[in-house]
Amino acid sequence: MFSSLSLKSMFVLLCANLGASIIISALYVSYSLAAPLTAEHSHKDKPVEQAIEKQTQLLMDYYFAAARTGDVEVLTHFIEAGFPVDQRNAQSYTALMVSAYNGQELATAALLEQGANACLQDKRGNTAIMGAVIKAEFSIMKQLYSQECDAEMTNKSGMSLEEFATFWGQSERLRDASLAAK
Repeated sequence: MFSSLSLKSMFVLLCANLGASIIISALYVSYSLAAPLTAEHSHKDKPVEQAIEKQTQLLMDYYFAAARTGDVEVLTHFIEAGFPVDQRNAQSYTALMVSAYNGQELATAALLEQGANACLQDKRGNTAIMGAVIKAEFSIMKQLYSQECDAEMTNKSGMSLEEFATFWGQSERLRDASLAAK
């Protein structure tokens, strides 16, 4: 991919990434220092509240985009700055679920190292490993299988991890992942 980029293009991309990191840090600091809004605030504080909500949404979007694209550096910056590693997005997914589903092996490993909970379930009761099963991501299945979750856990459809893997035609790959994780 980088062979088609000129040196100038790569420099512009690096500057953009650095600029985005600086903006994220500034937004997060302003978000964390903002005083909580209470009912005592008047209606003229609405623009402030809306600005904070917009900044918060921008932070969330950037955090989950980093998980989806495997940007370990950005994920690490967020978490080290105090952003909750298991923060959920509007669809109830954690960054670990997003990275696992999107085949981001390094991001999945980094999130696990930062303390992400592999046993959390989304609104359908699915876990990060179930996302990896759907996408047949063997190396990620192996990483996540090594996490100790309740073996009796089921999703909202009543399927255990093994039943879920069978449904998606991945029972053999899950079995291989479980053996490799031991």
